[in-house]
Amino acid sequence: MRATENPEMLAKAETLTEALPYLQRYAGRTFVVKYGGHAMGDPDLAHDFAQDVVLLKAVGINPVVVHGGGPQIGAMLKRLGVESTFVDGLRVTDRETAQVAEMVLSGAINKELVGWIAGAGGKALGISGKDAGLVTARKVERTTKDPDSNIESVVDLGFVGEPAHVDTTIIDTAVAAGMIPVIAPIGAGDDGHTYNINADTMAGAIAAALGAARLFLLTDVAGVLDKSGALLTDLNPADIASLQADGTISGGMIPKLETCVAAVEAGCEAAVVLDGRVPHAMLLEIFTSRGAGTLIRA
Repeated sequence: MRATENPEMLAKAETLTEALPYLQRYAGRTFVVKYGGHAMGDPDLAHDFAQDVVLLKAVGINPVVVHGGGPQIGAMLKRLGVESTFVDGLRVTDRETAQVAEMVLSGAINKELVGWIAGAGGKALGISGKDAGLVTARKVERTTKDPDSNIESVVDLGFVGEPAHVDTTIIDTAVAAGMIPVIAPIGAGDDGHTYNINADTMAGAIAAALGAARLFLLTDVAGVLDKSGALLTDLNPADIASLQADGTISGGMIPKLETCVAAVEAGCEAAVVLDGRVPHAMLLEIFTSRGAGTLIRA
């Protein structure tokens, strides 16, 4: 059978031609990808993700991966018999918990992901925010309000941090050498302490510092949904504020979108929230006109 008589082969060719303008648009640009959620615990999805990242590098796009690991940290703390305390859903990170978090994030998870990418034919460099001064952290400050008295008090979350400064030298060096940086969300503070940083926040700060073309937050939902459950494909900061005010956006989606808004307002061209449980969702978002998630632009 000739190729022109095979519908499946023709469909593949049409897919490649559809991707051409996007390949041209993003050649030489940087994509920052936050990898976490359900996809991290599924070997098939992890394999697909690694293939996607290697493909991006092969076609001239520079992927930078930032990974999470909250469930894995929790499992290790339980295995070691370390009790966790939570305040408003945030884990209080004492010195022992911080050491376990660094061990899990910079060790087990980081190197496993490096291995997946190597298995897909890529060259990955596993680092954390502590390496070469990539991310200087500052201690996170949170307040909580007493429901009876309405009095606010400061909550000490221990060694939980947020990016205060990003020095992209090590990323630039790795990318120029043909490597894919894989970054654990750990940073050192000016006080000499090691801080655990939320992976979304870390990815957003790095995307802004790099002037990335895209920040991808892989989640366990299709994207931002309206009140009827339909996917909202394009949003800007004003839209997000309105949707939050009327209750359409709530819960864990609020901090994710705050990260996206902060990134696009600080130099990242656009951010995308999409479902990491869908095989090759990132490629569908990048290389097709239909997209696959919610795009946020300033």
